[in-house]
Amino acid sequence: MTAQPQPAAADRLLPGRFLDWFARRGWAPRPHQIAMLEKAADGRSVLLIAPTGAGKTLAGFLPSLVALAERPPADTRRGPHTLYISPLKALAVDIARNLETPAREMALPIAIETRTGDTPAHKRQRQREKPPDILLTTPEQLALLLSLPDADRFFGDLDTVIFDELHALVTTKRGDLLALGLARLRRLRPHLRTVGLSATVSEPDDLRLWLVGQTAGAPAALADLVTAPAGAKPEITVLDSVNRVPWAGHTTVYATDEIYAAIKAAKMTLVFVNTRSQAERTFAELWRVNEDALPIALHHGSLEVGQRRRVEAAMAAGTLRAVVATSTLDLGIDWGDVDLVIHVGAPKGASRLAQRIGRANHRLDEPSRALLVPSNRFEAMECRAALEASAAGVQDTERPLPGALDVLAQHVLGMACAAPFDAVALHDEIVSAAPYRALDWETFERVVDFVATGGYALRAYERYAKIRRGADGLWRITHPRIAQQYRLNVGTIVEAPHVKVRLASRRGGGPLRPSARVLGEVEEYFVETLSPGDTFLFAGTVLRFEGMRDNDALATRTADEQPKVPAYAGGKFPLSTHLAAGVRAMLADPDKWSALPEQVADWLRLQGEVSVLPGGDELLVETFPRGNRFYMVAYSFEGRLAHQTLGMLLTRRLERARLSPIGFVANDYALAVWALGDLGAAFAAGRPAIGALFDADMLGDDLEAWMAESYLLKRSFRTCAIISGLVERRHPGEEKTGRQMTVSTDLVYDVLRSHEPDHILLRATWADAARGLLDIRRLSDMLSRIEGRIVHQRLDRISPLAVPAMLEIGKEAVAGADPDLMLREEADDLIREAMGEAPA
Repeated sequence: MTAQPQPAAADRLLPGRFLDWFARRGWAPRPHQIAMLEKAADGRSVLLIAPTGAGKTLAGFLPSLVALAERPPADTRRGPHTLYISPLKALAVDIARNLETPAREMALPIAIETRTGDTPAHKRQRQREKPPDILLTTPEQLALLLSLPDADRFFGDLDTVIFDELHALVTTKRGDLLALGLARLRRLRPHLRTVGLSATVSEPDDLRLWLVGQTAGAPAALADLVTAPAGAKPEITVLDSVNRVPWAGHTTVYATDEIYAAIKAAKMTLVFVNTRSQAERTFAELWRVNEDALPIALHHGSLEVGQRRRVEAAMAAGTLRAVVATSTLDLGIDWGDVDLVIHVGAPKGASRLAQRIGRANHRLDEPSRALLVPSNRFEAMECRAALEASAAGVQDTERPLPGALDVLAQHVLGMACAAPFDAVALHDEIVSAAPYRALDWETFERVVDFVATGGYALRAYERYAKIRRGADGLWRITHPRIAQQYRLNVGTIVEAPHVKVRLASRRGGGPLRPSARVLGEVEEYFVETLSPGDTFLFAGTVLRFEGMRDNDALATRTADEQPKVPAYAGGKFPLSTHLAAGVRAMLADPDKWSALPEQVADWLRLQGEVSVLPGGDELLVETFPRGNRFYMVAYSFEGRLAHQTLGMLLTRRLERARLSPIGFVANDYALAVWALGDLGAAFAAGRPAIGALFDADMLGDDLEAWMAESYLLKRSFRTCAIISGLVERRHPGEEKTGRQMTVSTDLVYDVLRSHEPDHILLRATWADAARGLLDIRRLSDMLSRIEGRIVHQRLDRISPLAVPAMLEIGKEAVAGADPDLMLREEADDLIREAMGEAPA
């Protein structure tokens, strides 16, 4: 903060010790901080949107600090005055440290404590008996506290709830659980005031709606809005490397020396990447060239918590020159000495870029500096689109979705653990929460019945009977151990499991025989996309997927030389719709190419000579032969998830057309399919017509048939079953293994599919798959956008634009080989083909 004229309202709203504290620091309260005090005086709930460095956290807490400082000495309290909810444990710890400074310097008689999963049990118990004035916690801890029989006593004095980084909560299942918890807090404390803090918001009204209670049949209620003036515009540049920018890949090794030079020139740098594997690789490459022995650290979610805390402490102390990090450092932890953010790889979203740039230079009046380092040529365009979006102040965070039913089931059980409930009263309470405001009574009844019996198909099993309706009409838990199990399993975060790949054999057409040999593990999300018979490359061998047994993926060796479905280690985040549109617009407008690195502009010019470039709303589909295969590349720019789903559906349609598709690959920008049949000739002859191939009706029967064959729904069901409480991860004194969890949920899934296909958990499972694993909504929007705008370009060789997608086909690791060297050699061959040159 910098000194500025003190608003007259400050003298009226701030006690003398607060005014003196501001003066001693050479500060004056900012207008948005005064506005927050005024809103609090009127008892109003409010969303504060403020840029990094604007004193947003202090603005949110200032009314609580003043109220607590001015309370009568004889005031006896039963519970916390202010509850602060953070999406990250580290953020709660950081905020506590930052709050303790003004409290200590002003000698405020205020107790401030954190309560997270890392808090020792004896301290959590003491907090229940003697709560602090300000409790900083997480959504999971709030759900646990609300499930306790004395929740009404504990929250009896609660005045304010502050939600930090609210935009990061409301679009997730954690946000659904938190909204339900907030609805219960409003019932316990009808005059409760809520405060939302956010620096990154695309639709403020979504957050304003979430913060306050809704009334069925009434117009939407909104919290008040306070917006702080924007700070200095960030200074963002895209690296124009002196080295050759790769045509494909995610490692960014080509720019290591330039990244290191930028770190040396800065005081302290945050190097953001999108995946843990990228973090490990980037960190290793930086140490390889670290001739000056600069203190460089690594921070990501797989690291042991003690190591992460040591890195955070070293950052706060200013003893590091750089930290390579994933999204674990995305949110509002205050590292004021960071003066440069380097983003390795494209940011995938304008809001994510703004969030990460905000980690640099927590001073409102000084610009944050950022350097974007694209991993490949498509990413060079994406980085440019992100830079333009930042300059225009565009935000592209996801919109909230209707509340998840598995989360609702968990909450219903939690409320029964707290006290017997009346169903009508609980429904009225739940529909006051924004994500559930459209929840109809019939669906709610089915959720309650699910918690009580497991549903029609499972009601014969006593283990699923967790609540029971008494003669007084109230619902109660069936046994005290139910409450204990609930509290051990509360929350919506389910770790993504891995699946063992076990070699199997089938001799003489006999039954499949699993062997004792395990080849390794792959991410479960990859196995979800496989159907029996699909081939994939693993451990340097092309394998045929035979099916799942318990928690193992059974595979047999095959003579196929190329896998049908490759595994990926690409970006973690999907390309945002806004940036995808920006890249399409850039491709369609040669006047924009002057802003790109010259080698990328040359690549696009060459594409125009060999083939064509798609218009902004067009879908370009290129077909060409190569070797003894025929290829189709579709440039849809809708992100990897949507492209994976599209690839699965297109190959089904090409099989029906007898074009013998062999496999496909997908990245964020394009989809490539290869087949034995001449795809170009078939499309030219209308067998099938290209428009029919991409008709939106593929999202009907084709999608249903594929889903029935794949394991995706079964694995999605496992997550919903855990969150809903149908199965527990943990029991007192023991914890289930991943294999036990999978076996039990697979059995239940099969029973429900056969006997109760409309079960409430199957409904939740489909909703999860459609929005998360398949990106159905985005694929549907794309198919509607391109209807009548498909350009088929039949070529006699690969085009320059197709090279990155074609390189995906051969990029799986081979044991003992240098993957970067192999990729460069393959790229050189494809580039020569695209340019019409003879192979070397």
